[in-house]
Amino acid sequence: MIYNQWYPVLESNEVKKGHLVAATRFGEKLVFWRKSDGEVACSEDKCAHRGVALSAGKVIGDRIQCPFHGLEYDGTGQCQLIPANGRKQPVPPQFLVKAYLTREDHGFIYVWHGDPQAEYPPLPFFEELKGFKYKTYKDHWTVHYSRAIENQLDVVHLPFVHYNTIGKGNKTLVDGPKAKLVNDEIQVWVYNKKDDGSIPLRLDEIPEPSFDALVKFKFPNIWRLAPIPKMNVFLAFVPVDEENTLMYMRFYQNILKIPGLSHLINAIGVFYSKKILRQDKRVVITQQPKKSSYKMGENLIQGDFPIILYRRRRQELIDSNPQNTS
Repeated sequence: MIYNQWYPVLESNEVKKGHLVAATRFGEKLVFWRKSDGEVACSEDKCAHRGVALSAGKVIGDRIQCPFHGLEYDGTGQCQLIPANGRKQPVPPQFLVKAYLTREDHGFIYVWHGDPQAEYPPLPFFEELKGFKYKTYKDHWTVHYSRAIENQLDVVHLPFVHYNTIGKGNKTLVDGPKAKLVNDEIQVWVYNKKDDGSIPLRLDEIPEPSFDALVKFKFPNIWRLAPIPKMNVFLAFVPVDEENTLMYMRFYQNILKIPGLSHLINAIGVFYSKKILRQDKRVVITQQPKKSSYKMGENLIQGDFPIILYRRRRQELIDSNPQNTS
């Protein structure tokens, strides 16, 4: 994982007051709950006493209670009560579980995967989607999140994987594609066309675009596609472990805001987007190895430039901190 980053890991509506939610993220078993003020807390899902899953317990005020011996932990991971020792007995400092800083916005719960900071960076999101209505579809892919991300930066696969949806037209020849990295956001312009016998334009032969990128990816794990400005598909690639990813796909639209009609448009949008996502999933889950790296022996072509850009920047972020993992 890229260290010192905010990751969206759950949707807000998945963590309800009074309920504990167990979820594996970053290869670690975590437990989420809402405190009395509604703020989300997160810690490792393992009691410091005898290793029981805290998610099998219950919420008591701002704390969670272990189901085995009643130990109570606060949102910082510190045990505040060992019932067998009595309420007046101080709790030894080793009764501590790892806690994660959380923030909540854009309908997501974000977790800070990294060291404490004097000042934290803003939560990653696409400002152009604020105020849009959306509907979500969640899917499980048996690949590392890096493979799932690369698929959404791949313009070469469109006429083959999506031959009867967004890749219609047999546009197999790829000019460029034009792609650039701006403040840890990869922007991609797509210039696919039918093969007329010409040689694809090189990157330096494509004029600087005067319009917004069709595809954007923001580190560490969110992406959006804008076929038209008022209609976007969004993906959060939520890392579960080395071989599993949860895909939070949202269809955003700002065409109609009338509740009934808005819901209908979003439902249709999700239905079509889900079909496209399933076409991707069918092939991506067969890739070997299940996760990618900057130099992994693959034979890449010019059309893979956005993927090369992603791998290079990801490796730079990994190398920038000794705590980083792949």
